[in-house]
Amino acid sequence: MPSIEIPRTYRVKSFGCQMNVYDGERMGELLAEQGITAAPEGEEADLVVLNTCHIREKAAEKVYSDIGRLRRTDGSSPLIAVAGCVAQAEGDEIMKRSPAVKMVVGPQAYHRLPEMIRVAAEGKRVTDTDMPAETKFGALPRRRRSGPTAFLTVQEGCDKFCTYCVVPYTRGAEVSRPHADLIDEALRLVDAGAREITLLGQNVNAWTGEDAKGRQVGLDGLIRELAEIPDLVRIRYTTSHPNDFTGGLIAAHGEVAKLMPFLHLPVQAGSDRVLKAMNRSHTAESYLKVLEKVRAARPDIALSGDFIVGFPGETDAEFEETLALVDAVGYAQCFSFKYSPRAGTPAATMTEQVPAEVMTERIMRLQAALGRDQTAFNAASVGKTCEVLVERKGKLPGQWLGKSPWLQSVYFEGDVAVGDLVRVELVDSGYNAVSGRLLETVAA
Repeated sequence: MPSIEIPRTYRVKSFGCQMNVYDGERMGELLAEQGITAAPEGEEADLVVLNTCHIREKAAEKVYSDIGRLRRTDGSSPLIAVAGCVAQAEGDEIMKRSPAVKMVVGPQAYHRLPEMIRVAAEGKRVTDTDMPAETKFGALPRRRRSGPTAFLTVQEGCDKFCTYCVVPYTRGAEVSRPHADLIDEALRLVDAGAREITLLGQNVNAWTGEDAKGRQVGLDGLIRELAEIPDLVRIRYTTSHPNDFTGGLIAAHGEVAKLMPFLHLPVQAGSDRVLKAMNRSHTAESYLKVLEKVRAARPDIALSGDFIVGFPGETDAEFEETLALVDAVGYAQCFSFKYSPRAGTPAATMTEQVPAEVMTERIMRLQAALGRDQTAFNAASVGKTCEVLVERKGKLPGQWLGKSPWLQSVYFEGDVAVGDLVRVELVDSGYNAVSGRLLETVAA
């Protein structure tokens, strides 16, 4: 392969979870440090990074479709890098199947992108899916830019080994970033304009660290310290595991005003037998008890979760247990998926795979129940007054969009600016959003 010029512009296209969004932003910052600028909207980039997610069905095939769409009318392609979890799991296969791809980099190695680009510019193809002992965070540039909301990865990896999940293999073992590094990055994000920070982790509530006084603290301790940052007005976190939910974190929901009343806590199924087969290590009852304690600490909390239908061996009666759990909780939002096998996971080789038509019928019933509850939650918000953080302009003239404390999208009109914290009366609702009437600006 002949040598090429070092790219002058880039575009990072991230798929999937919020952690991928964070990684995509960091890759962009890393490339900017090398003098490679973001390609203007609508213009072709010299370098395209496809930052992939392996959770959704047929994720790898979608990568190949995206690679094909990058081919230009003259038959050429930009310099293409495939990053993220699909790169980690299927990097060698990507290189075999797609000659247009010049770089494959895993989620723990993307800080090496500049070196990989130099190798690719020499006409070589390069793969880096190592999980180095030294984490990538020390090699990444310091945060300098932010919008009104920002993500902050505090923990990566997973030690739970759920039988359907590839995360332990693509992201590695659980690692908590140092407390001091997180406080420093949060301060920089706030200095750059962030007013809300969402703490991220595969099992974010498994985070632990040593604070400035040498005390061992958990996620609740980190949240309490972040709440002391004057210009930070909101804190959120995701995604949690029921078995790592501590009394201190529950108490924080009732005691830390900046911690928003929203909790995403995946359960995956309502049947204890299915949960055991999934290696989830909690039961439906223990999960509901956690929610009961959180609601006691913060009665207005909005709840969210994840569900998988059609896990191998799931019976009709066991699926009915999932519906019963949904009825018991009353989720404000939820994500639900049909089970799909992932190569290398124990569930992929289990017998009694559920027929596709059965999974389709179950997911439709589940989503109908979840949609009913989400619509009801939004409708119950009408008449409330709450603070909304303005994130961007809406689609209509004079319209703005922000988030309520309960993570609802709120549309309203008025004389405001991105980043303002405003007080809004919620006046109407739908399935995906609520509309409001601007009352006043709380803080600009």
